[in-house]
Amino acid sequence: MKLLITGAAGFIGSNFVYYWREHSPGDRLVCLDALTYAGNLNTLLPALAQPHVRFVQGDITNTALVDALFAAEDFDAVINFAAESFVDRSITHPDIFLRSNVLGTQVLLDACRTHGGVRFHQVSTDEVYGDLPLDRPELLFTEETPIRCSSPYSASKAGADLLALAYHRTYGLAVTVSRCSNNYGPFQFPEKLIPLMILKALDDAPLPVYGRGANIRDWLHVRDHCAALALILQKGTPGEVYNIGGRNERDNMTVVRSILHELGKPESLISYVTDRAGHDLRYGIDPAKMHRELGWLPETGFAEGIAATVRWYVENQSWWAAILDGSYRLTAIPA
Repeated sequence: MKLLITGAAGFIGSNFVYYWREHSPGDRLVCLDALTYAGNLNTLLPALAQPHVRFVQGDITNTALVDALFAAEDFDAVINFAAESFVDRSITHPDIFLRSNVLGTQVLLDACRTHGGVRFHQVSTDEVYGDLPLDRPELLFTEETPIRCSSPYSASKAGADLLALAYHRTYGLAVTVSRCSNNYGPFQFPEKLIPLMILKALDDAPLPVYGRGANIRDWLHVRDHCAALALILQKGTPGEVYNIGGRNERDNMTVVRSILHELGKPESLISYVTDRAGHDLRYGIDPAKMHRELGWLPETGFAEGIAATVRWYVENQSWWAAILDGSYRLTAIPA
């Protein structure tokens, strides 16, 4: 298979590159990434040293570049991780999110359509469903839950999802969409909750927690997400949406305390800050369709996963130190 992986230098995209290489080492992988602030070429360097893996720096909104790449590589499938994803940034700069997340998806879909009906998978988020009440734990997001966005980020992802599904209905393009709960694991950019708290705790600095830390998320280890995506790409039914969740709901305070416990740090480091505008209360995913149709279940429990993730950041200081000092932006693209 010849596979285009967009956003390949990001958190989930890079983990997917390594997952796919492990399970299908003979496949041709083309990794496309604009290397904006959250794209880290250092993450991909070991993969790029292997055969059948190519890196291209470029923006998915660049129609000429994308079209030329499709013409040169003759892809069998595309998996689209490329997206602006930090909610706080979407509140201050929504235009950037709409351009990348909606228009970029449109460019990729048009390329898939005009180059022989290339298989397309859109990686989305459970945030498109809005939120659930804290006092109704039995309520979960299903694939039939109405779209009800709370932020420019989630609205841009919902727009991309609907566009992809419209291309399936209008043009017959083989499209699937997945909506996943919060991921954690290696290579996550330090602006996100779990790596941010790990690095703050390692530095004995205050850990900023929104509000009172009562917001609940369903946490999924990134490797379990990658396994689900591989199944959808290979066996998913075109035109379908698949929810991917870990059934590991935790409020933010529980997550932060787990990190402090793993590092042997005091809870006195916790500092409460003004809550985010429009902050969703709770996300909860029902992954029954993934299990029923594709046989997928998450394998990593939260206690095991958070311990491994904390250990990874402790043991890979050079990776995140280069982000903190900005030197990761200077990494040269391999010839």
